[in-house]
Amino acid sequence: MTDYLWTPPPVASVPVRGESRRLPVQRLFFVGRNYHAHAVEMGRPVDKSVEQPFYFTKSPSTLVESGATVAYPPGTQNYHFEMELVVAIGAPGFRVARADAAKLIYGYACGLDMTRRDLQLAARDKGRPWDLGKDVEQSSVISEIVPMPGTVLERGAIALAVNGQVKQQSDLDKLIWNIPELIEDLSKYYHLQPGDLIYTGTPEGVGALQPGDRVTGQVDGVGEIALTVAPAE
Repeated sequence: MTDYLWTPPPVASVPVRGESRRLPVQRLFFVGRNYHAHAVEMGRPVDKSVEQPFYFTKSPSTLVESGATVAYPPGTQNYHFEMELVVAIGAPGFRVARADAAKLIYGYACGLDMTRRDLQLAARDKGRPWDLGKDVEQSSVISEIVPMPGTVLERGAIALAVNGQVKQQSDLDKLIWNIPELIEDLSKYYHLQPGDLIYTGTPEGVGALQPGDRVTGQVDGVGEIALTVAPAE
């Protein structure tokens, strides 16, 4: 038995619908600019014919379950919501053919990629990493996982509201790179493992939050998600 200097943190995990067991999380991958309208609103249109998907990662320690209340984070004046579909990987895969990508899918969840937008854009404009803008404590919000082994979601409404007012509204069929394409591409660079989560990108309509705001979102056929923003510490 290994003896540590202090108690290591618990394994990051997510509840699973219909299961008493939880899904242990391996890694968090996020797809950047995967809806055309959002890419345009961010000032970076995407031409799929000449571009490839790009990704950033966050620590699993940033995970927080739907329904949580989180403090407005330090160092920002522009704290943004981003509603996303999350793919939960349930089988290992490396250099996976697109036709075989569905074999890696365990299920899906709703997700929020909370972002210090001012810090992200400042870093982007200087050609620096996005970590301070994206890898933010309690910034990877997730609902329960809905098991759908081998199922590829090709369409379904995705939406988000702040204090009951709709801010984001789109459909999964508007993903620039669909789920099999993302799994195929990501597996060129990583040995994908059970417990890897892929946040597939956000539609247009992202915006700033203030303390006291309540965020709610849903993906048809997957579920709902909620978050409340508390005052800064």
